[in-house]
Amino acid sequence: MGKQIRAGWLVVLALAWLHTSAQAAEPIRIGAIFSVTGPASFLGEPERNTAKMLEEQVNRDGGLLGRKVEIIVYDDEYDATKAVTAVDRLIKRDRVVAIVGPSGSGSTLAIVPKVEEAKIPLISCAAAKKIAEPVKRWVFKTPQNDALAVKKIYQHAKSAGLSKIAILTASDAFGAAGRDELKELAVQAGMTIVSDEVFGPKDTDMTAQLTRIKGTAAQAIIVWGTNPGPAVVARNRAQLKIGLPLYMSHGVASPKFIELAGPENAEGILLPAGRLIAEAQVPAGHPQKAILAGYTKEYEARFKQPVSTFGGYAWDAIMLVAQAAKRAQSTEPAAIRDALETTRGFWGTTGEFNFSAEDHAGLTEDAFVMVRITKGNWEMLR
Repeated sequence: MGKQIRAGWLVVLALAWLHTSAQAAEPIRIGAIFSVTGPASFLGEPERNTAKMLEEQVNRDGGLLGRKVEIIVYDDEYDATKAVTAVDRLIKRDRVVAIVGPSGSGSTLAIVPKVEEAKIPLISCAAAKKIAEPVKRWVFKTPQNDALAVKKIYQHAKSAGLSKIAILTASDAFGAAGRDELKELAVQAGMTIVSDEVFGPKDTDMTAQLTRIKGTAAQAIIVWGTNPGPAVVARNRAQLKIGLPLYMSHGVASPKFIELAGPENAEGILLPAGRLIAEAQVPAGHPQKAILAGYTKEYEARFKQPVSTFGGYAWDAIMLVAQAAKRAQSTEPAAIRDALETTRGFWGTTGEFNFSAEDHAGLTEDAFVMVRITKGNWEMLR
């Protein structure tokens, strides 16, 4: 009987060892939801490219905590309903330890209840302030808050002697969030909004809104949205020969905007952006320089296209997850979440991240510089 018991225990131990070894051999699965196709593919395609590039880099360098990494990407086509379907698959079927994305604010807000209920950390690649404010326990983000972008624009406008502003914002989640911030921060910035116009994300003509703005006392126009709408505004403004300074949000910080608007129509447009799109103009001593240069070199060599701010958001999100897992020495979602919340001094492509229990956005106004489109390229203003 004693020999039988010992033999039984040996079998149990052997099976346990095999189970543990199998678990150890399984890849660490990180989920991603990007708008790879559809009207916002200029956001999601560089994010998807960046995710797969990082997956290869991490695995080539030995993996994460001794295991391979698998980044499972779903395309939501810039559709909030499809983002909800994707997050269900990632959580229930793919058993991911964390999720990065979505690309858009609307899709992100749609999946927040899902990740909160499942207790899976989410690092969004969308900008709306309400994604991370008020703080949700399991939700973080990498783009700069729209409030920081508004402040940067207002500071520049004020320094140029401008105080009467027309705003033209998209009717989607990103545009609505920007409109709220533009209105809320106007008074303390010394700005008066003399015209408040809205456009649909799929509108192909903005001449009616711009004609109404032209008839006001506006000294400058601020447009808030993502392509194609802002590019249409740029073209229509040129057609109507409106000479007012034109500011855009960081939602167009991509070469695709210049392409869609046409370099001649985009000339002189101003916007707040991360330093990535003007990497060559960043001083050698800046803490981001090596990160920006390395990412730019690898991405452009691999994909034969310029980097964009949006791919940088994905780089930051994935690297934040990886660094959190390393610090926690765990791939348990709760451990990753806790480590994310204690991230300090992490320099990404967007800026320096300092998360806390009170701040899941982690960036300050210093993550922005003002850029001007000059001869079809980005000029960083000093």
